[in-house]
Formats: sequence, C-alpha cells, structure tokens
Amino acid sequence: MSLIYKLAEIIDDCRNEYEEMRKEIQDENCSCDFDVHEIYGEYESAKNNILAKGDNLKFMKYLASKEQFREKINLIYVDPPFFSKADYNMQVKISTKCLEETCKIKQIVYTDTWKEGIESYLRMICIRLFMMRDLLAKEGCIWMHLDWHVVHYVKILMDEVFGVDNFINEVIWNYKSGGTSNKRFARKHDTLLFYGKNENYYFKAQKEKSYNRGFKPYRFKGVEEFQDEVGWYTLVNMKDVWQVDMVGRTSSERTGYATQKPEILLERILKSCTKEGDICADFFGGSGTLAVTANKMKRNWITCDVGNNAISGIRKRALQRKAEFTILQENFSEQEPGEIVVNVERQDEKYRVTLHSYRFNESYLDKFGINDREKINTIINTDSLSFIDYWSVDFNYDGKIHKPQNILIREKEILEETAESMSHTGIISVSCIDVFGNVIQKILK
Repeated sequence: MSLIYKLAEIIDDCRNEYEEMRKEIQDENCSCDFDVHEIYGEYESAKNNILAKGDNLKFMKYLASKEQFREKINLIYVDPPFFSKADYNMQVKISTKCLEETCKIKQIVYTDTWKEGIESYLRMICIRLFMMRDLLAKEGCIWMHLDWHVVHYVKILMDEVFGVDNFINEVIWNYKSGGTSNKRFARKHDTLLFYGKNENYYFKAQKEKSYNRGFKPYRFKGVEEFQDEVGWYTLVNMKDVWQVDMVGRTSSERTGYATQKPEILLERILKSCTKEGDICADFFGGSGTLAVTANKMKRNWITCDVGNNAISGIRKRALQRKAEFTILQENFSEQEPGEIVVNVERQDEKYRVTLHSYRFNESYLDKFGINDREKINTIINTDSLSFIDYWSVDFNYDGKIHKPQNILIREKEILEETAESMSHTGIISVSCIDVFGNVIQKILK
C-alpha cells in the first residue's frame, strides 16, 4: 500500500487513540503525573513558566487534565525531528587546568533514524497534533516547523486535524548556511505551516521594508517613503518568505545544540500571533529558543523535552536571562551518574557550602569510547570540578522541592565553588548540573 493511502489509516488510528486518551482525562483517570521538582524565583511568577522533563505526549495529556491549561495556550510552536535519518551530536567542551587544550567530547543529543520507517514517524506526529488541538485557546494558532523530508505529508495530517479552512500560511525560512551539491539546487530553506484553531485566530501583521526601483523616491501622493543607507523604501505587510540567518558559530546566543533556531525567527512568530501575558508552548524544547524569546517578550511559556542535554541547556539559558520558572518531571526513577562531594561550614554568622570534588560511576563511563574515557579519567583525577557547568543551593530545603537562593553558573573557565547564606533551616539541597546535562543532587542535614 502506498504511503498516501496509508495516511488515512494513520489518521484514523491516531484519532481512536486520542479519543481513548480523552476518556481517561474526562474520567480523571489520567496516569501521567508530573511533579514539581525545582522552583527558580518567586512562586507566583515562576508558576507561569514551565520546563518539563519527560515524554511530551504524556506531558500534553497531563496539561489537558488541568483546567488552567486546557484550551488556554495561545500559540504552539512545533519543531520536531525532521525525519532526516541522522543522529545529532553536540560537542561538549571542558576547560581544565590539567590539559593544554580545551577537551572536546562528542555526545549524541537525539536520534532521528526511525527504524520502523516514515509511518512510525507520522504516527508520532499525528497523535500529538490531536492533543495540541485540545490545548490551544479558541483564538490560538499553531506553527509546524519542518523541511523537505516530510513537510508535505505532515501538511495532510494538519489539514485533517485542524481543518483545511484553518490553514493560514506556508512561511519559507530562507538561510545561507548548509551544504551544497552538484546534483541539485542547494537546499537552503525550512517550511513553517501556520494554522489557526478556528477562523477567529489572533494575528497582527508585521511590516517590512520594500525598496523602490533604483532605490530612488517615487513621490506618489499619499505614500509615505523612508530612506536608509541602501536607498528609498516603503513599509509593506511582511511577506511569507523570510530571509533570516541561522545562529552563527560566534553568535552570543549560540548554545552548541545541533538544531538551534535563531531568536529573531521566533520573535516574528510571537509578535504576529501573541500578546504580552499570553501562553506560548514548545513540546519539542531542544535548545529552548521559544522559552527564552517568549520570556524576553513578556509572554508566559511552557516547554518540554526528554533529553538531559536539552533540559540542562534550557534551564541554564533561562537562568542566564533571569527568568523565573518551575521545573516539572515525570515520575520515574533515574540513577544518578556520579557523586558530588561538598563541605558545609558556619563562619562569621554565615552558612557556607563549598564544592570539593566530583566523580562519575563506572557504569556511566561505559557509554564513552576508549579515548574519551581516558580524557575523562585524567580530568577527574586532577580537576574534577571542571565537569560542573552550573550549580545551585537551597539552604531551606523542604524535602520535596529544590528552591535555590544561590545559583552559580560557569563563565568561560571560571566557576564559583562556594555559596553562602545567612539563614539555614536544617536541611540543605545542593543541585549540580554537569557538562553532559546530568543532574546530581546532594542532601545535607
């Protein structure tokens, strides 16, 4: 059976699965529990922004079971794997005194290989589209970000889930980066599919420059013209082909995440489809561009990912932007990859926590190749704290939720290794995030 006929079966199967999920939610039998693990900032502000670790379908099901989120999200940006049949790596850089050069270790961030083929990929997308539809506000909209691999098939899924009449735009993001070939035109664009929940979706047209012919003034009656260093132009409604550079290698916003999207791209989407105070969501969180851009633009945000690298990267990026947010985590046990040793002392009426050393479990090191293991062991034995990317201390830990008063983030090669506080209620929680995205928590009594 050809794939085009198979699409109808995929849609029907996913619709049936979705209906079963809705029954569970309506009967209050939702088994998708996400608990609050960390709060950064004042709770009244932090509760409006959520970073969740876990399966995004389960997380969407969890949100749909909560009255405060069901049909409350104003914009959903979807940046899933592209069915590229590739693995995506990020290069972890470790600055240490014990090696002459910066240590570089490649780590797989996520795989996009799909052993069962395109059908399994499309099923993954389709069931999530049904859940996203339930979460969207009545005036909300959804943007699907893909490329040539599967965008045409996903367009059919979205037409079925959201309705052909609710399709608004196919926006082309054109960029300069990427490879070329002598066998085809250079593939230099992604495609964004823009749908409304219904015909009452919110949209505010943006303006862009349109240069006059010859860059000279027209002087038409009633037409306002402007001049810059290029020449004369008018302002017109923005078109559906956007020329936006990818995140450059030396850009200040670059995180090292393989498929990071530029903030200016998300700014255009948010300016067009949301207002201050609206809720924006990205259930394939990745590098966290939606979250930090929404935070900058005074929108509330919800984002989710299952990968340690993604979660640690988003947390760090949000903290660097002084965001206030809550971290939720799916209820599952996860063995910590190592152990952190800390010292606690009281000095001059202050309580002081100092990082002493860090060590990986042997079972965790098995995932690395021989050469990388040798590098890691060399650093562990001489400069183990260089593996800590950032850490935080809650001097008043309640035994459940980590609410730090001190947050210390590595700046280039420097990491502050001591945290202080004037108050202490009996239990201290120290949370360290290493360069590989692992979280190691130490409870001190």
